[in-house]
Amino acid sequence: MAERRIDDKTGTPTVGHEWDGIEELDTPMPRWWLYTFYATIVFALGYVIAFPAWPMLHGATQGALHWSSRGQYDETVRAEGARRSAVRAELARIPIERLPENSKLFDAAVAGGASAFKVHCVQCHGSGAAGSKGYPNLNDDDWLWGGDLKAIVATITNGIRQPGNDQTRMSLMPAFGRDQLLKPEEIQDVVSFVRVASHQEAPSQSARRGASIFATNCSVCHGNDAKGGRQVGAPNLTDPIWLYGGSRDAITQTVVNAHAGVMPAWGTRLDPVTIKMLAAYVHSLGGGEALVPEAAPASGEPAAAPASHGKP
Repeated sequence: MAERRIDDKTGTPTVGHEWDGIEELDTPMPRWWLYTFYATIVFALGYVIAFPAWPMLHGATQGALHWSSRGQYDETVRAEGARRSAVRAELARIPIERLPENSKLFDAAVAGGASAFKVHCVQCHGSGAAGSKGYPNLNDDDWLWGGDLKAIVATITNGIRQPGNDQTRMSLMPAFGRDQLLKPEEIQDVVSFVRVASHQEAPSQSARRGASIFATNCSVCHGNDAKGGRQVGAPNLTDPIWLYGGSRDAITQTVVNAHAGVMPAWGTRLDPVTIKMLAAYVHSLGGGEALVPEAAPASGEPAAAPASHGKP
């Protein structure tokens, strides 16, 4: 081994080797670095004793603290469950129509409903609840069956045309063309009337003929003014919102074949609190309505249902 000498300029020993006149100084590490290094060694020893560290055949060493990521996760889930259980208990007690009176609880319900919507509803209504052809947009203020919290809960609970559910939302439009209830030219006249009523066409002779046909065959559900009726889930035909399209071809197909869209009855799949949260979320999207007080029945007759405001 070459002789280690002291460098004249720095006073630092060399490592003892030289190459082409170049020598390496044996400069010691800074004290702070050495102390940090020793500390990491001590920490590492303490870690392998306190926490799971060494892999074994069927697991790992448990560690003196018996900590595990799964245990920490379970503890976090239990804590969150305890926090949510208080909110869910309060939601279970409060009538849905009184939920907006408690803004904090309503906000919690909306947050929970948003999560439930992503799991159960986006498949049809979309991630932004804007829907698509045949699937209602839940952001607007057009509703077939009602847009207050109580009505939304009833729709979610019982579904649309759900077999085996006596409370399901049920409406049935005749297939005027397929079942030969109207002639093709009569159907086109009705389509003209509807497009004029929805401000998509100028008045015409066809539309005037269609008005008479509409009054005879369609007004019983859609009303004489074509604004629909929530009693039977008939859409408003005078606005620009269309579930299956408002073009002449689309309306023709609707009149000829009719539509019978379905929605599951979530009352058999979700608990009442989750349904309340879903209703609060849908109600908060922008089209939610205030609860309409029921009119007092006259002469023993049932109170009338509120008028329809359009297609969902």
